Amino acid sequence: MHPFRTHTCGELRVEDADATVRLSGWVHRKRDHGGVIFIDLRDHYGLTQIVVNPDHKDFAQAEKVRNESVITITGKVLKRDDAAINPDMPTGAIEIHADEVLIENMAEILPFTVNQELECPEDTRLNYRFLDLRRERMQKNIMLRSQVASLMRKHMTERGFHEFNTPILTSSSPEGARDYLVCSRLYPGQFYALPQAPQQFKQLLMVSGFDKYFQIAPCFRDEDSRADRSPGEFYQLDIEMSYITQEDLFQEIEPLMVRLFTELSNKKIKEDPFPRIPFLEGMEKYGSDKPDLRFDMEMVDMTEAFANCELKVFASASEEGNALKVLVAKGAAEKSRKFFDDAEKFAKSEGAHGLAWIKNDGGELKGPIVKFLNDAEKEALNTVAGLEEGDAIFFGVGNRAVTNTLMGKVRCYLAEQLDIIDPDLMAFCWIVDFPMFEWDEDNKKVEFSHNPFSMPQGGLEALETMDPLDILAYQYDIVCNGVELSSGAIRNHRPDIMLKAFDIAGYDQKVVEDKFPALWKAFHYGAPPHGGIAPGLDRIVMLLADEPNIREIISFPMNQKAQDLLMNAPNDPLDGHLEELHLEVNYPDEDEI
Repeated sequence: MHPFRTHTCGELRVEDADATVRLSGWVHRKRDHGGVIFIDLRDHYGLTQIVVNPDHKDFAQAEKVRNESVITITGKVLKRDDAAINPDMPTGAIEIHADEVLIENMAEILPFTVNQELECPEDTRLNYRFLDLRRERMQKNIMLRSQVASLMRKHMTERGFHEFNTPILTSSSPEGARDYLVCSRLYPGQFYALPQAPQQFKQLLMVSGFDKYFQIAPCFRDEDSRADRSPGEFYQLDIEMSYITQEDLFQEIEPLMVRLFTELSNKKIKEDPFPRIPFLEGMEKYGSDKPDLRFDMEMVDMTEAFANCELKVFASASEEGNALKVLVAKGAAEKSRKFFDDAEKFAKSEGAHGLAWIKNDGGELKGPIVKFLNDAEKEALNTVAGLEEGDAIFFGVGNRAVTNTLMGKVRCYLAEQLDIIDPDLMAFCWIVDFPMFEWDEDNKKVEFSHNPFSMPQGGLEALETMDPLDILAYQYDIVCNGVELSSGAIRNHRPDIMLKAFDIAGYDQKVVEDKFPALWKAFHYGAPPHGGIAPGLDRIVMLLADEPNIREIISFPMNQKAQDLLMNAPNDPLDGHLEELHLEVNYPDEDEI
């Protein structure tokens, strides 16, 4: 017999009755019923109930064992009495009467319970992550992550993509976030950088003649933590293709997303194919370039209808650069005054001066500002905004961009309060037609708005003849339920277009050659049209698992302060490291920390 197990703890059934078996695992739960000890033994595969009778030679062993201790049990499989069958356990029709109990490793007193999902401080969980990962929810999350990665690889291979690895030690490049630097022992004073993304390498693979590339790639960025962003490192499904249009790429990614969310969950896809929403339309309708489309509440522009309103603040919307935007909340007229007051408090917390509202209560318009509206303006609420009996309408006014963003947040707040968001619905969309450039007010100059490596729509002619702020790029984001899963682009593959685009943003040829030497060189030797994208693995698993925090789907995450509490990182270098690297630390003053 195998020294540790003949079966797993999730394997035995009634058909195995009378067999002598051996199981090993963790003590999930122990109960003493009148001298008979019952142990729920757990391994990665499930639970099996063990029975140790009081006259058993190893009864004392079983009596002293603590939860989460590792034991090996040898015994006979017996069918449970009908009244004792546990239908909630796959092994609930049998139990093992122990002949031998061997303690492999006795657990100390636990810092938190493992066999229940009880609240526990996150730092404690991360300090004892190996215990935290034993909990059922965490086991499911990490296994789901593995399944996502496996299905990604399977799907991409079936679609004719090939997996290539790209370097981890590379050079620093301006990707928009801080690099992690790695000291060079052989070249004192010089540094490698961990890649923020394999962006340049995957483009170089296309220039090298490989047609379809993918990689589940680790990326490293020295960024602050957020609920949907882990500090330090993350993983993405990195993809690049040659000789494609934007639509070609969409048709590759959409089947993958549908497959992930239908095969690995019970989620429903709202629309397939995914809608394409131009960036400016997204900002005007939803106040966001990552809109949550699980509900239909769209902003309506009422600027013109209220241009002569008695309310001066509404009339001011007709001034250049301003707007009056409204949101119709279906069925909200029946809500209490507290509902409306709370909505205004939320808007103020996001920077608004207030949040005016009107409700259609039984066909009659009611609210603090109704008396200021004339008949034409009231009618416009019905004909333009779509206000119907039982609805409420909320008003935002001011600078158009600021008002759009603010009302976009109010939109999501109202949807949550009205409970109109289906948690099992996955509403994907593509955000397209991003501006190539934007105005940097602080530095009074034109700057890249998204990705400097993107192909401008209209190519070189657009760069030479159009107002830079009117130029659109072949850039796109894939969004699901208000979460951006990835940005991508059809790349610029021509050095003349690259030079002109950087020149508009204030960078001369020397900057291009110095900062992007590999791409600059490669584009002079026959670079094909190409494009790609890199959906975030972590965020996809978050959505599949319905987890609000990204640390819940990562095996060994850092905390919010970018510390690995389990491995005590970052920490001081070992003796001799700094000397070997010809470095010394210039510690900041206390008031600088």
